[in-house]
Amino acid sequence: MPRRSYKNSPGKKPSVGKRTGGKPKRGARKPTAKTTQSEPKSQSSAPKKRTAGKRTAGKGTAGKDAAKRTATKRTRRTPAAATTSTRDQPQRLQRLLAAAGFGSRRQCESLIEEGRVEVDGEIASELGTVVDPKSSKVLVDGVPLRQQKLVYYAVNKPTGFLSTNADPRGRQRVIDLVPNSERVFPVGRLDQSSQGLMLLTNDGDLAQQLSHPKYGVRKVYRVTVAGKIDGETMRSMRKGIYISDGFVRVEGAKIVKSRARATEMEITLREGKNREIRRILARLGHKVQTLRRIAIGPLRIGDLPVGAHRVLSRDEVSRLRKAIEHSREEVAEETPRRRPAGKGTKKRSAKKKSTGKRRRAESRSDVTARRTSRKPATTKFSFKPKKSDEGGSIIGGD
Repeated sequence: MPRRSYKNSPGKKPSVGKRTGGKPKRGARKPTAKTTQSEPKSQSSAPKKRTAGKRTAGKGTAGKDAAKRTATKRTRRTPAAATTSTRDQPQRLQRLLAAAGFGSRRQCESLIEEGRVEVDGEIASELGTVVDPKSSKVLVDGVPLRQQKLVYYAVNKPTGFLSTNADPRGRQRVIDLVPNSERVFPVGRLDQSSQGLMLLTNDGDLAQQLSHPKYGVRKVYRVTVAGKIDGETMRSMRKGIYISDGFVRVEGAKIVKSRARATEMEITLREGKNREIRRILARLGHKVQTLRRIAIGPLRIGDLPVGAHRVLSRDEVSRLRKAIEHSREEVAEETPRRRPAGKGTKKRSAKKKSTGKRRRAESRSDVTARRTSRKPATTKFSFKPKKSDEGGSIIGGD
């Protein structure tokens, strides 16, 4: 095929997409009969050349309007804590029981698994059963389920009281400190030898969110320990240590007052395991003398007397819900994201395999070198023949 010549621009090839000397665009179709018969386009209808990075006067607002439209489309999801109540809508059975004041969701799940719950005359033993509270008849231990008014109590728990609803030994319970008009249960726990702020409610959703580790609501404690706390102990508490339940650490720790034989501290936790503060300090060599919880999220104990209670206001409950959502976002940001499957996993695994093989080979070579460097344990015999009086040697004798 003969090479095309460029007469109008000798020595240079035109760039693709430009017209040179009336020639058709490179790679364009040949004109057909229909196109030749059509009238030529005017200059006004000819395509205008676009200038990159420049805007025509009077048309620069188009991009802004498009950005506004896309921004308005991205609506933020309503947080779970701020949604409207769904008590009259079909929902899972354990959630319905928790809202009715039969305990937290885990406690209600135990009731279902034990076969103590009936729905429309049949025992419901499967978790996740969806129930319509308007049309379904639910019985717990033969007692009909009734929707209660949500109540919220703040209690200053004394020492010696149990944070449980049932005790076969008949010991004192925290729920005995509030009126028994509504069936309530404690949110979280405080051991028998501790005191301080506790929440009692029949709102199962709020109790679940305040006590679940994934929400990470801060709880502040005032602790008195034996001895003096040094900087190394404070760093270990913040950095984290291992106990029987695994790795634990405090969110914050500061010394309030230091005396000769005792130290008063303020400790903040996000996840409260069973006797966590006592076990952490015991692991570091300090015995807890007194432990008192003074705050749960934005709610503080204030000047509430020991053994007394008060009803939370709507504003306090609303601030608790906002704190739950805020803490959940903080925990989600602090949690490291896992690498998606298929992105760099093969290379990383191959590198690990090669490193492991090299280490095993080096270890085998070291063992071989140590074995070869050892000298065999041989017994040396020195044989010196006796000399006779005549000058000869005696090999053997009687």
